[in-house]
Amino acid sequence: MLNRGYAYTTIISSKYHGHTLLSHLASLYPHSTEQAWQQKLNNGEVTLNGVTAAGSESVALGQTLVWNRPPWTEPDCPLHFEVLFEDPHVLAVNKPSGLPTLPGGGFLENTLLRLVQKQTPAANPVHRLGRATTGIVLFAKTAQAASHLFANWNTPKVQKIYRALAQNVAHEDDYEILTPIGLVPHPLIGSVWAAKSSGKPSKSLAKVISRGNGTTTFEVSLHSGRPHQIRIHLASIGHPLVGDPLYGLTGRPLENLPGLPGEGGYLLHAQCLKFQHPFTGEQVSLEADLPCGFVIE
Repeated sequence: MLNRGYAYTTIISSKYHGHTLLSHLASLYPHSTEQAWQQKLNNGEVTLNGVTAAGSESVALGQTLVWNRPPWTEPDCPLHFEVLFEDPHVLAVNKPSGLPTLPGGGFLENTLLRLVQKQTPAANPVHRLGRATTGIVLFAKTAQAASHLFANWNTPKVQKIYRALAQNVAHEDDYEILTPIGLVPHPLIGSVWAAKSSGKPSKSLAKVISRGNGTTTFEVSLHSGRPHQIRIHLASIGHPLVGDPLYGLTGRPLENLPGLPGEGGYLLHAQCLKFQHPFTGEQVSLEADLPCGFVIE
């Protein structure tokens, strides 16, 4: 089934002032070649300041660029979720693997956001999980709840505990991981978050739950909220997630067969979440059952 299509809108920055529109599109959306972009331009899909563009124009600072992507068939994914907690202010659900939290990467309607909003139109996620990651996603149902939860999300007032199946057998029982995280080049999508010495400060605490044949199951507590933090942090200490198509031993993108950030194949589960209720002030403690693939201790 085709979705409704989508208008991707950007404002031309000073970095691209004077570039041709065609080269700018290929740089901004590297999933398509210049030849493919020229075909989209020829189809009338792109406007610059409201005027249908040809591609040879020079772009200028402050102009509005819109790509009116025609309706498309989205990739298959699970279209269900489990409600873990709900009241008039917040909603917590258990997300399955393969379902994106938010639109992106070819997904628009087939997302947790759209599924939840069909039942609760005012709900918006306080955070997101990667497409392959399972477990707890918290939604705010009012603006006041959202403001309170956003303010506390990356503070000690909110506890986030994950379960991860990683490569290689850990030598220690506990790890404090402080690897900085920043954007690095990626051949397919331009850039991706990864371990980077000049990146943003990040902190995770990893505790060994069990050791298997060449694998380690970790319990990971997040003390910052960087994109792909657990995948990057465990990889940076020599324990990439089993089946991770993107990150290698150093926490950087793999060189030989680069994967995309959203691709699956790994086991990472947002298992426990504790937070102060934004209206009552009471402590809320949630847990999502481990999915198949993890050893149940």
